[in-house]
Amino acid sequence: MERIQRIVQASVLYRVLFALCLWFGRQWQGSGIIQWFIHPPLHRERTESDSSVFTRLWRRVHRGLCRVYEALHLQNLFDCGAFARLRLRWGSSVFLKTWLWAGAAAVLAPILPTMAVLGLALIAAFSLLLQIMDRRDFELFYTPFNRYIWLYAAIYLVGTLFSVTLSGSLLGGVLTVAFILFALVLENAITTQRQLDTLLMLLVMAGTAVSLYGICQYLFGWGYQSEAWVDSDMFSDITFRVTATLENPNMLGQYLILAISLGGAELLSAKTWGKRVFYLCCCGLMCVCMLLTFARGAWLGLLFAGLVFVLFLQPRLLLLSPLLLVGLYFVLPDTVIARFTSIGDLSDQSTSYRVYIWMGTLAMLRDYWLCGIGPGDAAFNLVYPRYSYSGVTAPHSHNLFLQIVCDAGIVALVIFLLLLFHFFRDLCAAFCREKDSYSRLHQTAITAGMAGFLVQAMTDYSFYNYRVLFLFWVFIALGGLVARRSQMLEGRKQG
Repeated sequence: MERIQRIVQASVLYRVLFALCLWFGRQWQGSGIIQWFIHPPLHRERTESDSSVFTRLWRRVHRGLCRVYEALHLQNLFDCGAFARLRLRWGSSVFLKTWLWAGAAAVLAPILPTMAVLGLALIAAFSLLLQIMDRRDFELFYTPFNRYIWLYAAIYLVGTLFSVTLSGSLLGGVLTVAFILFALVLENAITTQRQLDTLLMLLVMAGTAVSLYGICQYLFGWGYQSEAWVDSDMFSDITFRVTATLENPNMLGQYLILAISLGGAELLSAKTWGKRVFYLCCCGLMCVCMLLTFARGAWLGLLFAGLVFVLFLQPRLLLLSPLLLVGLYFVLPDTVIARFTSIGDLSDQSTSYRVYIWMGTLAMLRDYWLCGIGPGDAAFNLVYPRYSYSGVTAPHSHNLFLQIVCDAGIVALVIFLLLLFHFFRDLCAAFCREKDSYSRLHQTAITAGMAGFLVQAMTDYSFYNYRVLFLFWVFIALGGLVARRSQMLEGRKQG
């Protein structure tokens, strides 16, 4: 191994690439734009937030809620009968254990039906409300992108109410707003490192369970298959695409990008060989399931997530990426290679189908770019057919960013992009000042996973499945949580 290492390091190509990497690193570190990006004025933003009209209004509302709680003697309700027994067992009422309800919603989201996930999310929100009313000193967690979560939810709600078909958009729009606001609930529910570390571990285990079910689905031929999911003329060897619990292979791939990224962080942060083997198996199962989705956009998103992961932790390993790609060519099945190399091939019906939909959607948005048409299939199908290109019909635009404009207009897209900017800026800034390796690994994982998610979002409407939408906002909340993990109570890690 050492001899191979010496041969590689002695090669001209290696030395040229290594010199380029060093030069690029120096330019990166010396860039004024990069330094501005990774050093946000946190103190000034916090001070401005504390003195804002909304903060003062919130404090008045908080004081009013506390008075109502005390006037109704709700504290006594939790000290009697069955509530008292639960209080003795848990240390406080189980209804005040917001981390329990919020964590259950996040972990079980890819497994439970959508309305069950909504039920758990509402219980978590009610639990947080009780905590706010129970404690006069309760402070909501602040992060720079929270204001954009509120704004995006408000604009989306307005877009729903002014939809071209209110009845067709109302349920989906309200459900979307509820799932967006759950990010704020989860941010305030998790208050200790132990709770956060346990949640991260359980999210990886949930992804593994979903992947194991997907692999069994492939082996035994379980589940529904649609002819629209693959071009049978171009890919005759692909007869089954895994959907697991998410009903669509592309949505499953979208979810696995996030889960695999977290699994990689858990693997690298594990301290014992037993845990390393366990998380290696988890990552292996999720990667196998990802291959069986045959979702090219998800594969591309996962590769991009891996690139970001390595770029953050050990940029020199990028020099080995050509060798890795060559190795994958000899290891992966021909079906997978043919599927991946067909990306961008307009002779593939799936690719040409998306291009035609994008063209039709852009034509529609020339007339509806300001306010959109409202969320949901019903609104899209009511307006889009008049603009469809080459007679191609679709339930959505097959692009997350285009669909946001369709749902709530250009302002919603601007707010969404601002939210993402501050989200990534917060995580990158936390990574640069962080000393704890566990926190750094998970900051990197969430940054990489979300970056890969957004790459696939360019080829599909990622929020078409409401549970994937919910998990996206779960990871938005996790970004804020891992960025401040070192400031939380309880330093004991799970790795």
